[in-house]
Amino acid sequence: MIVGVEVHPLRQIPDERGKVMHMLRRDDPWFREFGEIYFSVVYPGVVKGWHLHRRMTLNYAVIDGMIKLVLYDDREGSPSRGNVQEIFTGEGSYALITIPPGVWNGFKGVGTKPAIVANCATEPHNPDEIVRREPTDSSIPYAWDLEHG
Repeated sequence: MIVGVEVHPLRQIPDERGKVMHMLRRDDPWFREFGEIYFSVVYPGVVKGWHLHRRMTLNYAVIDGMIKLVLYDDREGSPSRGNVQEIFTGEGSYALITIPPGVWNGFKGVGTKPAIVANCATEPHNPDEIVRREPTDSSIPYAWDLEHG
């Protein structure tokens, strides 16, 4: 586990018309601040990552499809520095994943259809506060390969 990362199972309320999918409320104890909401679509087998936000807290929820979210803690002084954490989330495991600033993250579309990832970030997007690395960057000890176990 990585210090500061939180996983909160989310409610889905189905009825004969469809369903309501909760994500984040301002009265949730883990709500911090509102900056913007955006959606990212990732195709099956595609990796979006690595990236790190210097100031922004991310709040991901996969509203359709499934992803493998991978986190890497490289923060100076963090008790979980050097740890990698995998979280499979989306259909069948609907949750809000909160990622603090300074934690590397990326995700891979898994399954047979594109996944839609919603992010309720604490700040509006600012390209000056984001750091990016290629998915194959060897400074992060993780391989995105499919594991047959």
